[in-house]
Amino acid sequence: MDRIAIVGAGLIGRAWAIVFARAGHPVMMYDADASAIANAQRLTQEALRELRETGLIAETPEVVGKRIVTAATLAECVRDADYVQENTAERLEVKREVYAQMDAAAGPHCILASSTSTIQTSRFAEGLAGKHRCLVAHPVNPPHVVPVVEISPAPFTAPEVVERTWALQAKVGQVPVTVKHEVEGFILNRLQAALLNEAWRLVKEDVCTVEDLDKCIKDGLGLRWAFMGPFETIDLNAPGGIPDYAARYGAKLHGMMQGVHNEPWDDALIARIEAARRKVMPQAQHAVREAWRDRRLMALIAHKRAMAAQE
Repeated sequence: MDRIAIVGAGLIGRAWAIVFARAGHPVMMYDADASAIANAQRLTQEALRELRETGLIAETPEVVGKRIVTAATLAECVRDADYVQENTAERLEVKREVYAQMDAAAGPHCILASSTSTIQTSRFAEGLAGKHRCLVAHPVNPPHVVPVVEISPAPFTAPEVVERTWALQAKVGQVPVTVKHEVEGFILNRLQAALLNEAWRLVKEDVCTVEDLDKCIKDGLGLRWAFMGPFETIDLNAPGGIPDYAARYGAKLHGMMQGVHNEPWDDALIARIEAARRKVMPQAQHAVREAWRDRRLMALIAHKRAMAAQE
């Protein structure tokens, strides 16, 4: 599992290249858009410098960056690879076409993994001769900072492919989780959807402002969830653990959500929330705030690593 191919050199593809290169793997990257490839080396170097400044990589950006090279064609990119991470457009017809090309060009031992966040493996790999070596490895943006990866195989994916992918992701410093059977949205996006739909509903019904809603997460739930998942959180929130929490709050939590119906986000509500956000952050500051987000996440990851080392 030494040689890594990255197909699609946009934001996610570049981040994946960093994940594997900083772990010592040679990486070959390809994109059908020549401009994406032209920018890839510069942008990866910028990201590597930020990781170095935060203490998240020990090697220099130049050393790590030299492990990332580009390919002129998709076939060249995947031909000698042991593992491919595909990051093309989130459209089923695109995935099917790209996977057909990769399956034809990659060696029989090579794993073909997709970064898709919405399309199950069985929808784009069914019918391929090598469908057994296909699966989803869905990251969180940006994957070179946020480590969780959802590994979602199809019913026809070989168990060995799942095991090898899990082991590789763990080896390069990611945090793999397994989606035991295919489900729309995988795990993380379904959890996010539940929270987002309730957030939009609370604002729509004028229970709170957009800004106050965000405060409840970043200065409340998010602080705990940065170190614990929801089950560990409730386990520690009741002296008797999970059964105690369920007895105290289960019926109340179930009751408060009874009859709740989350309607699609209409144009008026979207405009209302957009206006509230633009008061807090002008659109012109979007890229600056994205960079701020990544730096904050890097600092948090560095802190978590330091705390884990102490423990």
